[in-house]
Amino acid sequence: MAVPVNRRQHRGLVLLCLFLERLWETRASQIHYSVPEETAKGYIVGNISKDLGLEPQELAKQRVRIISRGRTQLFALNSQSGSLVTAGRIDREELCAQSLRCVVNFKVLVEDRVQLYGIEVEITDMNDNAPKFQAEILEVKINEIAAPGTRYPLPEAVDPDVGMNSLQSYQLSPNRHFSLYAQAGDHQGSISPELVLEHTLDREEEAAHNLVLIAFDGGDPRRSSTVRIQVTVLDTNDNAPAFAQPIYRAKVPENVPPGTRLLTVKASDPDEGANGAVAYKFWKISEKQSPLFQLNGDTGEISTTGNLDYEECAFYEMEIQAEDGGGLKGRTKVLISVEDVNDNRPEVTITSLFSPVSEDAPQGTVIALFNAHDQDSEKNGQVVCSIQDILPFRIEKSIEDYYRLLTTQILDREKTSEYNITMTATDRGTPPLSTEIHINLQVVDINDNPPSFSQASYSVYLPENNLRGTSIFSVTAHDPDSNENARVIYSLTDDTVMGAPLSSYVSINSNTGVLYALCSFDYEQFRDLQMQVWARDSGDPPLSSNVSLNLFVLDQNDNTPEILYPAFPTDGSTGVELAPRSAEPGYLVTKVVAVDRDSGQNAWLTYRLLKASEPGLFSVGLHTGEVRTARALLDRDTLKQSLVVVVQDHGQPPLSATVTLTVAVANSIPDVLADLGSISTPADSEDSDLTLYLVVAVAVVSCVFLAFIIVLLALRLRRWHTSRLIQAAGVGLAGLPTSHFVGVDGVQAFLQTYSHEVSLTADSRKSHLIFPQPNYVDTLISQESCEKSEPLCVSDDSRFPIEDTPLVPQAPPNTDWRFSQAQRPGTSGSQNGDETGTWPNNQFDTEMLQAMILASASEAADGSSTLGGGAGTMGLSARYGPQFTLQHVPDYRQNVYIPGSNATLTNAAGKRDGKAPAGGNGNKKKSGKKEKK
Repeated sequence: MAVPVNRRQHRGLVLLCLFLERLWETRASQIHYSVPEETAKGYIVGNISKDLGLEPQELAKQRVRIISRGRTQLFALNSQSGSLVTAGRIDREELCAQSLRCVVNFKVLVEDRVQLYGIEVEITDMNDNAPKFQAEILEVKINEIAAPGTRYPLPEAVDPDVGMNSLQSYQLSPNRHFSLYAQAGDHQGSISPELVLEHTLDREEEAAHNLVLIAFDGGDPRRSSTVRIQVTVLDTNDNAPAFAQPIYRAKVPENVPPGTRLLTVKASDPDEGANGAVAYKFWKISEKQSPLFQLNGDTGEISTTGNLDYEECAFYEMEIQAEDGGGLKGRTKVLISVEDVNDNRPEVTITSLFSPVSEDAPQGTVIALFNAHDQDSEKNGQVVCSIQDILPFRIEKSIEDYYRLLTTQILDREKTSEYNITMTATDRGTPPLSTEIHINLQVVDINDNPPSFSQASYSVYLPENNLRGTSIFSVTAHDPDSNENARVIYSLTDDTVMGAPLSSYVSINSNTGVLYALCSFDYEQFRDLQMQVWARDSGDPPLSSNVSLNLFVLDQNDNTPEILYPAFPTDGSTGVELAPRSAEPGYLVTKVVAVDRDSGQNAWLTYRLLKASEPGLFSVGLHTGEVRTARALLDRDTLKQSLVVVVQDHGQPPLSATVTLTVAVANSIPDVLADLGSISTPADSEDSDLTLYLVVAVAVVSCVFLAFIIVLLALRLRRWHTSRLIQAAGVGLAGLPTSHFVGVDGVQAFLQTYSHEVSLTADSRKSHLIFPQPNYVDTLISQESCEKSEPLCVSDDSRFPIEDTPLVPQAPPNTDWRFSQAQRPGTSGSQNGDETGTWPNNQFDTEMLQAMILASASEAADGSSTLGGGAGTMGLSARYGPQFTLQHVPDYRQNVYIPGSNATLTNAAGKRDGKAPAGGNGNKKKSGKKEKK
């Protein structure tokens, strides 16, 4: 049961707090002071800092100031004492005329709070004005037949003060004929004096009487003023002028031009002659009204002499007196109402302007505080404020005639950095009048945009062998912010390339984004460089973005062809190739194998016979490097033939290398020895030494051959065992790049495995003879034997991943590289001497050739291949197996095109094409028989 009671108590406390808060707001919104008029400048009106709840020193900090409209600043703020003081002398009569209560209203603005307080200062009256008559001498004419008790109106004295300080009484100088009667006037505080005739006058006895009228106010000290009254006694005039209406009324618009007739007053006098002639004049009119109106004394017509202004005075009241020639008078009132015309445009005054504004200012931020006022009345004075609809602002009314300009959304400086706001204040008059003011609003930038690159990634191509410090590329990031927020700093990520930091290869200018090469790049070392470029602005906090940049190194022809076979001897001896005298034209004598570390066109190699001891006897394949007999050997042909073969690439400029071949023309080794013996001239001890050397050489060759056979069998068994393990482990090695299996050194070792060296000495000349193994020329292996014996020998090109294409597309070969369709390259010795044909344009055949050659080269590298045409040799000649059908080793297989046509070299390729493997040109059978012997 206690809970409801507590809730009621709480509710009562909340209502009490709200009520007290409302009272405080009411008191805070309207502060009242009073100050007497005519005080000196700096007079303390009140302690406004205390009433506003601020410390005196906070008046300047809070930016508190007075806002007044349409009048001189009467008050000021003393920031040291926190008081409201007068800004100068204050004249109450000038401000409020004869209003009983004179109040000055203005506003006090606390800018930091954007809050207005109403201030009301009442100006109290002081007796600083004495009653004043409009004239110094007043002439009054009285007929001598006037009866005692007749009253004659006297002019009133005017005192602009109010209350007790205003006019209180009149006093007439002593006289036996006249007395003074004063009665309250129509307006509050006004007294109308009248001269009362006490005794009958006699013009003949006394034609004139001089009186003094004194007007007194009730102030302290008491002030007074006098007017002299001259009474002239006239002859008999018994009718006074009389107006047709006691009150005349007129309405006139305020925009009438000067000289406009307003109305005409008319008074009649039945007397004749001078006593009936009526003259009109203003009897009672204020000093401010007198310059605006004109009265025709003869006709009684009232017209304007100045411009009327409804906003200054909307109502005029005056009295007109008609006097005849006999001195009798009549009076009437004229009331003129001024009608308002929409002749004033609204007045717009910006009180506070908060510019510039931050672009992240929340919705509803106050941009400006302004006042819109129209001096007209009713609809003519009602003001409507508006701005352009497309702007993100709105106008909200604050209090009275004050308005606030607010934001309707969060601003974006990158879209609009400056707003030209046109505020229009329009009244509701007919026709409506409007006033425009323009506000220039600047939007302050914040760091809200990261730098952005024009591309998602960049690719840069740089020729190798570049100079150090070369400018490679320039990246540019744009930041739509301004000043420091838009100043971009570029940097690279701290990556490593081939074990070295990225900064040792390239650098970037942090201000311009220009990329520089710090070293000379070598295409043969690496071909591309990937990096991340960062762009960071200088804002707080800084924003950043990155972009990937790929630097591709372009190959230059900076490597000469390297001849792998025949290898250059290291002991100064000369290698010798054997060519039987029974060889037919087209017989394969040997093959020159060369590679070029460059790529593309720079690695396309051609072979030419530069020099021969017997011209026309031998020919060299333009693209294969195969040395063949060009004609049948004759008995007259010398035993020793010397050939100089040049290997040249297709770079610009082309580079070349030469090799010298020595060919021995004989059917067998004994024939070579016999021929050499017959050639030698000395027959003494040198013959015995030569024979001894030959015997030793034959013995050594036989021992080496036997040892080679034993080692080869052992390696073959080991290879068989390893293949079984590999088959069990899957095809894990099938996806490795071919360059991982064999390199140039492996090929050289492979070539050296298939040669015998015999050193012979004859005639004090030392020659080095190389006797190749028997040539199994045209042996081709089947797919089945390849699958059973060699796990690395594959017929599907999917096991050898094709590397990425070069950066610069290779130009298509010219017609000099073509072969006829019937002369597609086969195994060693199976081709004739025709050098025409085309480069293979079938990717499957090209990759097949590469895969087969790589597998053979891999076997050669670990010494596991056999001498015959068994599995693992790809059917290549055992004698010329290490020389390959192509001129490139696996390390550079991605650099060049493989010359030849679309021929298939294995049974698997034949099955694919639906044909049996193509044979040779007839030399296969004969050479095969010779080699079997």
